[in-house]
Amino acid sequence: MKTANPIVDLRALVLVGEDQGADYHAKPDGHWINSTVIATPMSKYPAYAETRRSFGIDVLGTVLVEVECADGTVGFAMTTGGIPAAYLIEKHFRRFVVGQPAHNVEVMFDQMYHGSLFYGRKGLTINAISAVDCAVWDLLGKIRQEPVWAMIGGKVRAKQPMYATGPRPDLAKQMGFIGGKIPLPYGPSHGEEGLRKNIELAARMRSLCGPDFFLAFDCWMALTPAYALRLIDALKPYDFRWIEECLPPDDYAGYRQLVEQRSHPIMIASGEHEYTRWGFENLLGTGVDMVQPDIHWCGGLTELLKIKAMASAKNRLCVLHASSVYSYHFAIASDATPFSEFLMMDPKAERVVPMFAPLFTNETVPVNGEVNVGEAAGFGVELNPGLSWTRPFPT
Repeated sequence: MKTANPIVDLRALVLVGEDQGADYHAKPDGHWINSTVIATPMSKYPAYAETRRSFGIDVLGTVLVEVECADGTVGFAMTTGGIPAAYLIEKHFRRFVVGQPAHNVEVMFDQMYHGSLFYGRKGLTINAISAVDCAVWDLLGKIRQEPVWAMIGGKVRAKQPMYATGPRPDLAKQMGFIGGKIPLPYGPSHGEEGLRKNIELAARMRSLCGPDFFLAFDCWMALTPAYALRLIDALKPYDFRWIEECLPPDDYAGYRQLVEQRSHPIMIASGEHEYTRWGFENLLGTGVDMVQPDIHWCGGLTELLKIKAMASAKNRLCVLHASSVYSYHFAIASDATPFSEFLMMDPKAERVVPMFAPLFTNETVPVNGEVNVGEAAGFGVELNPGLSWTRPFPT
């Protein structure tokens, strides 16, 4: 094993422009993800009820992390977090990465995590750590000339089946996806009429998609246990596969209540906004059927492998939130991940476009509802040279 090739630089850059790629809510006007009514924790405030953009879901932007070793090889990854994350990476986490051999992924994660305990543990801090960790894995793959999926155990299936998240699961079925997840439009603040409209939407989509296509609702932390239980009960005739992230992420007691009191065997899923093995230990302890970490948010691949092991040991699914090619490398090598999410980033959800566009020149996309993860080293993607990046905190 080569050890005399240490990491010599760590860089954090932010993207200039409206379309942010990794921060996929930062899209131009008219895109379904930021222009339609979707239930959120802010829906109770009329000024912020119409769209998620109204309360600032798109303000952070994308941060790109590059790690370079002594021979000039560069690995990269990105996450949300923009300028705040760039500051943490350049001004704090750099000391734990520069000088390390790329294979010291455990040491680097452990030092970044414990070195930031006094202000971190969750949220933006872990987002920043995640991007550094994934960039190091990309670098390690390029040094070893192996794809990431090969370094973490190899493929457990030839191709990865995909479901689509967006407002038109009926169109997703026509494109070959195995299921569709619909953003829930209305929450408790919309009253009985909102609940009725949610169920009418479920009925309409089941009618359009037929019985052999799974459906789910993404509730984005917007509900209460009482409302979620009413929604679950009303969904029984429409055979929804799961209901996702119904509650704020710290409401572990509420998730336990949903698991214990659901009126039929619909799966309870969550974890998009959970962080590290310690957070997922609490979430798994509630009995949820499926955890949904985001590789760019939960602590990176190093931490994700631990989260998956915990889920697999309890016979729970570990199906990642979005994350494009970074999640595909994990999923194709995971026994606990029989399918994966594809976020429909076409403005009208009418066709398949790269999830992180415009960041890469060669981003893998599903074909007939499946992803074929290739043999290229690292995560296997190349940055789009036509984009404008700036390094706000050069060392």
